[in-house]
Amino acid sequence: MSGAETKTEVFAVLDMGEQATEKGSRNTNKRRCIYEQHVQPCLAELFGTGLFVFVGCASVIGNVGAGGVLQPAVAHGLALGVLIVVFGNISGGHFNPVVSLSVYLCGGMKLLLLVPYILAQMFGGMVGAALAKAMCPTNQYEAVLGGALHPSISDLGKTTLAEAMMTLFLTTVVCMGAVNNQTRSPWAPFCIGLTVTANIFAGGMVSGACMNPARAFGPAVVASHWNHHWIYWVGPTCGALLTVSFIRLLFGDQKTRVVLK
Repeated sequence: MSGAETKTEVFAVLDMGEQATEKGSRNTNKRRCIYEQHVQPCLAELFGTGLFVFVGCASVIGNVGAGGVLQPAVAHGLALGVLIVVFGNISGGHFNPVVSLSVYLCGGMKLLLLVPYILAQMFGGMVGAALAKAMCPTNQYEAVLGGALHPSISDLGKTTLAEAMMTLFLTTVVCMGAVNNQTRSPWAPFCIGLTVTANIFAGGMVSGACMNPARAFGPAVVASHWNHHWIYWVGPTCGALLTVSFIRLLFGDQKTRVVLK
């Protein structure tokens, strides 16, 4: 075999090796891209929602006998703010189905992720509530139904309105502070946590100030408490849709508004 033929074969083998390496690298990058764009955000929502519901339920259970809403208000607000800082760059830090709905309708996330986010949040809520039950004393857990939500007044219309208005406040802060380009702020996690705290102070004695169907669903499943559970879906969903209407029609930036561009 001549030297020229040998060199040609060597170069051919090297080219094939380089092509295989490039192909393997592209496949690895593709898998990494799919994981980081679709799987990792859902895992972050599941994990974050679980931690949020765990802290929220534990704060309610631990508040037995003390009365008032100070402990639950501070615990929910601090936990949510910290979790948004930690997971915000992965998933947006929603941890709430109606927040995901409002963010999607305001153009802040893809439709492909909406249902997986909501499913992850619901499952995370159940995990968090179950962990709170496993950790807390049985008598304290049963005294407050494991932190499950229930109206404090008999007028269900007022309770639903309270949930809608508090969720309107919360989702407005989320969409204006973290989604809308004109008003986006690095202080958004802090503001969102404070909004939750303020809402619990304002409406905790009326409806429990849920603002989050996943926060209601998880404890309801674990404690088997479904009385007036629909309120914590209807009220927050209505509040989120009102937020979307205001932002799309009035307060959104030029890209977000659908009129008066």
